[in-house]
Amino acid sequence: MISNERQYRITKGEAEKFSRALQEAVRRSDIDSLLQTLEHDALRSQLHDLEQELREYEMLRSGEESVLKLESFAELPRALIKARVASGLTQKDLADRLGLKEQQIQRYEATDYTAASVRRLKQVIEALGIRVHADIFLGTPKASM
Repeated sequence: MISNERQYRITKGEAEKFSRALQEAVRRSDIDSLLQTLEHDALRSQLHDLEQELREYEMLRSGEESVLKLESFAELPRALIKARVASGLTQKDLADRLGLKEQQIQRYEATDYTAASVRRLKQVIEALGIRVHADIFLGTPKASM
């Protein structure tokens, strides 16, 4: 997942390299057709993944999305990163709002907030100005004995 402009520029450059490599591979005729097919498929797959990441980041930045749907609590960290991007805040902006150094936000996001306390997650949510609404599905009640 792309979480900042630097990563966006790097990913865009990598996508351009894969696109050029794919064009060059199409022109090659010096390798076995099976190997050529495998090479094309690998390049296309990687290019597709990079383009998908670029589209997601661009969509978030554009503000087109107003709701991020989560299937589980485990998806919350990625949603916080997406919410930051969608709000137009940089990692430094978020750090300033929380009274932290930018590097701390970078560490949190790089590790999907694994080292962050619930209190810190709540502070991030408040600093982003977002609301989190969730359902808790209770397990099947035990039969009385």
